[in-house]
Amino acid sequence: MTRPFLSALNALSALTTAASLAWPLLYSTSAQAADNDKRQTTAHAAHKSHGTPTAKRKAPSQAKGQATNPSARKQLRKAGGKSIASASGPLFRDDPQAMEWAETTALRLGLDARWMQHQLGQAQRLAVVEKLVLPPASPVAKNWAAYRERFIEPRRIQAGARFWQTHRTALGRAEREFGVPASIIVGIIGVETLYGQNTGNFRIIDALGTLAFHFPQSHPRATERQTFFRTELEQFLLLTSRSGTDPLTVRGSYAGAMGLPQFMPSSWARFAVDFDGDGRIDLFASPTDAIGSVANYFKSFGWRAGLPTHYPVQLTPGQTDMDSLLAPDILPSFTPANFAAKGAALDSSALAHPGPLALIELRNGLEPPSYVAGTENFYAITRYNWSSYYAMAVIELAEAVAREIKGTP
Repeated sequence: MTRPFLSALNALSALTTAASLAWPLLYSTSAQAADNDKRQTTAHAAHKSHGTPTAKRKAPSQAKGQATNPSARKQLRKAGGKSIASASGPLFRDDPQAMEWAETTALRLGLDARWMQHQLGQAQRLAVVEKLVLPPASPVAKNWAAYRERFIEPRRIQAGARFWQTHRTALGRAEREFGVPASIIVGIIGVETLYGQNTGNFRIIDALGTLAFHFPQSHPRATERQTFFRTELEQFLLLTSRSGTDPLTVRGSYAGAMGLPQFMPSSWARFAVDFDGDGRIDLFASPTDAIGSVANYFKSFGWRAGLPTHYPVQLTPGQTDMDSLLAPDILPSFTPANFAAKGAALDSSALAHPGPLALIELRNGLEPPSYVAGTENFYAITRYNWSSYYAMAVIELAEAVAREIKGTP
């Protein structure tokens, strides 16, 4: 089904416009029930340069692509993702705004306007998708311990060990070529889709169409997010048009992410690679392509080979300048010496760290928060999903799978 779609990706990369510069790999299926923390929105210029972003602003705590509405999460779990994804709604052929967009976008991209309108016209507006992207009506206190339990658990660890053993050669090659540890790649794919077991059952065109034209206006960032999803819909239709694939056959998460690593269409166009060398990029059925693509993504966002993701830190109440240390959020901003001078005690390896650090706060509900000193590589993981909780879950799953492989507790 997806093979023709996959063969045109290298050509598509050259067509990606400034308006569709790749966003992080958001909207995972497996992570959709988890709460997110503070995140940063990075400048498009930083994405274009593939470097560590230098511009930021704090974003609301609503998780990008995760079902943060508790009632929506409950509905998804109770009814089952597949049945919910099969829900029907009004066709976009009856939506004048969508049809006009299809015509003007097709003309701008040099595509057949009739084809574009026909394909989008068969898409359905899904009310459940609109619910899933809303922030919770009653925010729940963030809890790292509870978040961690969803991902660092025996089933996922054992599946990760099997994945690593099966794809050891590809993981080793990715580590050598891109500098990203095999364990981190395994951690990402495990958190995102449980190694391909949960890649999503929503038709991508339904999900993207719904969010492109009917993004909930009650959302605090509705205008920005609707613009983003129109860009992703454009990229998805461009992909399928160039490859000759039926857009109605491609399935993924409720917000348009696809394959084992849950790439959004623009991220697929910019960062996916043909790592198995068969002449096409297949993130649905080729774990090797998924492995190489995840590694390429991290390298593009400033991953530094051999650098730790974080260090332990000790804070002394009344002696630590918490306001200053937390002000930059998760962006590494302090030299180790400045970090320590503000009352955050570091061990010898952290004091010798060659780059900046950030104080990462992980709240634990009513219990005291947990803290670590995050490096540029910790920050790079948050470019995949803008959450320090997500990044720490990836890191700890990576460590747990590595221990399982070595046969150590």
